[in-house]
Amino acid sequence: MMNNKKCVIFDLDGTLLYTLEDLKNSVNFALSKNGFKERSIDEVRDFVGNGIEILMRKSVPQNISENEFQLCFSDFKSHYKIHSEDNTKEYDGITDMLKSLKHNGFLLAVVSNKADFAVQTLCDKYFKGLLDVAVGEREGIKRKPCPDSVNEVVKLLNVEKNNCFYVGDSDVDVKTAHNAEIKCIACSWGFRSRSVLENENPEYIIDSVNEILEIVGVKNESITY
Repeated sequence: MMNNKKCVIFDLDGTLLYTLEDLKNSVNFALSKNGFKERSIDEVRDFVGNGIEILMRKSVPQNISENEFQLCFSDFKSHYKIHSEDNTKEYDGITDMLKSLKHNGFLLAVVSNKADFAVQTLCDKYFKGLLDVAVGEREGIKRKPCPDSVNEVVKLLNVEKNNCFYVGDSDVDVKTAHNAEIKCIACSWGFRSRSVLENENPEYIIDSVNEILEIVGVKNESITY
């Protein structure tokens, strides 16, 4: 029997955490090590959203061999595993917002196209005790915009989709929410412009963290722990 709790499912990169600098640094470490031209932070911003393999495939020269790509991709993963937290930080107000949701009985989850090892590490560091489940890219779970990761959360938490909201910062996130048939809250502070989000027709577009609370029906309150 399904429980009646409400659930908010969040994307990670560009929604809860600013991770762009560390991704850019690991991309450029791998590119430089393999003799390829480095990428700017704006280029990396355009490349993120579909997982780290797609990020690297867009970053490397398009005429390289598959073997050359795999060597470069391996270098990226090795570097990012060590340096994924160097410059990463949560966006202002995120922890307070999550605490307010938790205090009001919401179930909280993260779904991400980031490698699962990095998702678990970052969620444990920044949001320990606040999330009920986190799902990263792993075998058997298709990357967003496929709805697999969202459906996995729904199954694990045993919730009704009509009691769920999905919060993300990219066109991929809006498509994911639509594919999963869940209401989407698109946030403008992340890695995509407001115009990109508008083109995907999410139910809501927000400019501040506290708007999440308003949409899901939680009063903005100070929580002390």
